[in-house]
Amino acid sequence: MSEKQTLDSADIMRVLELLPHRYPFLMIDRIIDMDGDDSCVGVKNVTINEPHFQGHFPVQPVMPGVLIIEAMAQTAGALCVNSRKDLGSPSLVYFMTIEKAKFRKPVVPGDVLHIHVQKVKNRANIWKFACIAKVDDAKVAEAEVSAMLIGEEQK
Repeated sequence: MSEKQTLDSADIMRVLELLPHRYPFLMIDRIIDMDGDDSCVGVKNVTINEPHFQGHFPVQPVMPGVLIIEAMAQTAGALCVNSRKDLGSPSLVYFMTIEKAKFRKPVVPGDVLHIHVQKVKNRANIWKFACIAKVDDAKVAEAEVSAMLIGEEQK
């Protein structure tokens, strides 16, 4: 009988350790179901008091697609950094590419965005992930993103 694998999670304090981003540009609140560097789910609580809603759009607020993509990249980047915790954390995570981005439904204040990331491949310090963003199990966006980890010695 095989042992059941325990999946990691990262609360906001751990996310702040993993990523250099801070308010107002931190786009994820926690990460759940972290499986090494293979997959995880980022969680973003979308609230009306976020600064982008003042202008996008005041009468009918919609989370900008570029910020959904950024949430995907941050989730993927945090997963990469977390998977290397035994090797020491790199000093920076660079967002490298966006491919196959599609937006299916608007994300609005009150939504809870779940960002599912799945590793497509990893080579040296570069990772590529397939990402799907969902609200209430409905797909709202998808994209492939890649990230590069930069250690202190490479800066």
